[in-house]
Amino acid sequence: KKPRPDCHINPSPYRPLVAASDRLRCWYTPFTEARDQRLCNSVDSSSVNKLFNTLLASLDISTRQEYGSGLLRFAQFCDDHNIDENSRMPASEELLSIFIAERAAGLRSDSAAQNWLQGIHYWHKINGAPWYGNELLKQTLKGVRKMVPDSAKRVKRPPVTVEHMWALWRGLDLTNSFDAAVWACACTAFRGCCRLGELTVPSRNSFDATKHVARGTSIRWQTLPGNVRSVHFHIPWTKTTQHEGADISLTARGDIDPWFAMRQHLHANHNVPTTAPLFAFETSAGSWAPMVKDWFLIRCRSIWTTAGLQDVFGHSFRIGGTTEMLLEGISPEVVAAQGRWKSMAFMLYWRKIESILPLFVSRSYTHSRIQAANDGLEHFRVRNGLP
Repeated sequence: KKPRPDCHINPSPYRPLVAASDRLRCWYTPFTEARDQRLCNSVDSSSVNKLFNTLLASLDISTRQEYGSGLLRFAQFCDDHNIDENSRMPASEELLSIFIAERAAGLRSDSAAQNWLQGIHYWHKINGAPWYGNELLKQTLKGVRKMVPDSAKRVKRPPVTVEHMWALWRGLDLTNSFDAAVWACACTAFRGCCRLGELTVPSRNSFDATKHVARGTSIRWQTLPGNVRSVHFHIPWTKTTQHEGADISLTARGDIDPWFAMRQHLHANHNVPTTAPLFAFETSAGSWAPMVKDWFLIRCRSIWTTAGLQDVFGHSFRIGGTTEMLLEGISPEVVAAQGRWKSMAFMLYWRKIESILPLFVSRSYTHSRIQAANDGLEHFRVRNGLP
């Protein structure tokens, strides 16, 4: 496949034309050749290849693609400045810093620069090359961070709101197998503060049982005293825990009820096999199809556009679910547990801060006044010998 004009590099046997995800393994330098020869003198080449394949398997395919983008930018920079092959790996700290200053400062976000460097760093790591990124490179990145242009700054993603969810409830036909799956997926993402990628698949043929939750997963239904209903299941993979996965716990609350939505979905799509994705749905052709992320968002957006609501993104469900729990007065510790955060980093997701902060400050102030009154009453009773 012919590369785009912005992906052009000078022809070189060291950099064959391969997919971005394969550049880490297939792009090399004289340093790599010497290292491979040294390894092959000790063990056979199949064992060396096994090592490289295992190292690459530690990265998700999307991460390999991002890292490959960093290698591309670095190769273009080196080509433009006629940097010889021996100097490209191991790269000196000065070369890495000049690369970042020239190609990122005032042009890109600091996160883009860091992703490029992470790719180059991992390329060095799997080839056994020393990494010289130190104080000079750190200071260069600090400068890049202060020079990020407005065009490269990511606008905060808006949250899915209760109004969005109510619009879905009114606009979907829950007797339709696809709509029933959409509603169950939406309720799970919103009430469970989930990433949409944890519940859907990227494309029709991309289901991977090691990463995507299947319909055959163990689903536990629970009813506690007071008719508190909840549903629980395990997902095999998350962005942070990788293959340890996570347990999803959903509690029935109001009309946006994941307990009912899941029941409705499983009933409407009862012929879907257990090996299919959890939110797969039956088709009019008598077969089934997985819940593809783009299909899900297209259906949601069609309803939200008709209702005149703000357009949102996949991650907006996680943001919106978090925000709504805080607006309901649920403590941040409980919100962190619901969203499976191990720190208070989720506070970056807070939206409607003008409503959330006064809510918690007011409750804390009221609690403090009640506690002070109780303490005063206790002191009065003790001082006057009252029971």
